[in-house]
Amino acid sequence: MAASFTQQSSYNVKQRTYSSSSLSGSGWKQSGTSSVGYTPSVYGGAGGRGTRISRSNSVFSLGSLTSYGETSVVGDEKATMQDLNDRLADYLAKVRSLEAKNRQLEQNIAEFCQQRSTVVTKNYGGYFSTINDLRAEIARRFAENQAIHVQLDNAQLAAEDFKMKYEMEMNLHLTVEADVSRLRAVRDSLTLGISDLELSIEDLKKELVQMKANHNEEMSQLRIQCSGSVNVEVDSAHSIDLTKVLEEMREQYETVVSKNKVEVEKWFQSKVETLQKEIIVSQTDVKTFHKELSDLKKTYQSLMISRQSAHTEITCLQENLEEVKSRYSLQLQQLQITITTLESELQELKASLLRVQTEYNELLDIKMRLEMEIAEYRRLLEGEHYEKKEVVVISKVVEVEEHKPHIEKRVKTIIEEIVDGQVISSSEDTQVETIQ
Repeated sequence: MAASFTQQSSYNVKQRTYSSSSLSGSGWKQSGTSSVGYTPSVYGGAGGRGTRISRSNSVFSLGSLTSYGETSVVGDEKATMQDLNDRLADYLAKVRSLEAKNRQLEQNIAEFCQQRSTVVTKNYGGYFSTINDLRAEIARRFAENQAIHVQLDNAQLAAEDFKMKYEMEMNLHLTVEADVSRLRAVRDSLTLGISDLELSIEDLKKELVQMKANHNEEMSQLRIQCSGSVNVEVDSAHSIDLTKVLEEMREQYETVVSKNKVEVEKWFQSKVETLQKEIIVSQTDVKTFHKELSDLKKTYQSLMISRQSAHTEITCLQENLEEVKSRYSLQLQQLQITITTLESELQELKASLLRVQTEYNELLDIKMRLEMEIAEYRRLLEGEHYEKKEVVVISKVVEVEEHKPHIEKRVKTIIEEIVDGQVISSSEDTQVETIQ
């Protein structure tokens, strides 16, 4: 009688991935040599059931936890996870040794049973129960390790989320403190303005009280003078009525006082209205600033989320870029050598073309001069009544090099048609040639 006992497990130290086919019903889904965990909950807003946690670098790590300056914390966590990985490796090694011993024991039992099948069949139920107990213990320990691994991953995700939230709240706190400081400065300036206006009002009130006191004093003096005067009759042709004069003076003085009072009140009212307008404008500005601050906070949060996604995308793109660079570096070197060779050949070809063009222009100039001389000799030989017109073309070539984003060579050709020594037409032609 042979017992069936199989336990398949693998552990890759380099890639740190594992699989087991002896676990079922614990929330894990096996495929090949990789495992994907489905956890009931994840802290920090990472999702509920159905959250996939990728493990491509380590059994108990998420791939990269060194963002936001968590160097020391992540180092301790990595050391802890490395210790757990080492313990798991030792545990799996013991499991494999027990499996080997079990297979050897099963083989020995099968051989012994085949040899003694004719004699007496022994009952190995006790051994099988022990083996089943060991298998159950192995499965339970493995499930516990998986649960611990999931808890570590969840704790790391929660720590990352809390760290990001803390940094966002800290930035918002600093922004609000800066806005509050600026608004306090505005409030202090407004308070100083109000204090200055109150001092001005107090000075004006004191001045008004002083003017009223002076007025009352002068009026009392005038009344005393009028009451203590002596009635003297003078026989004069034109007498002056002092009472009437005093009344007129009093009326004029009262008119001046009332006018000054009205002007002071108008000035005070205008200042108060100006101050009220400034206060209203300041309140409106404060409300506007609060609204802008809330909008900026929302924009900042959205930008932070975009920044995180962009950071992840940039990391992936950088990895892809490094891979592409390493892949095409040799081809780039070969192409660079080919380009250098072609550039040298191109420079030689351009120099040759320039030399040929210069020689051609010189020959063309000589040809035109010879044609002019032949025309002149023909005119002299045939006499003054030679009416046939000979067209002579004079070409002048001017070369100019311009340094732009690339070096260009401009060849300017001036063509003149001369008939009987007179220029009857002139044209210009410009050719642009890119050197580099």
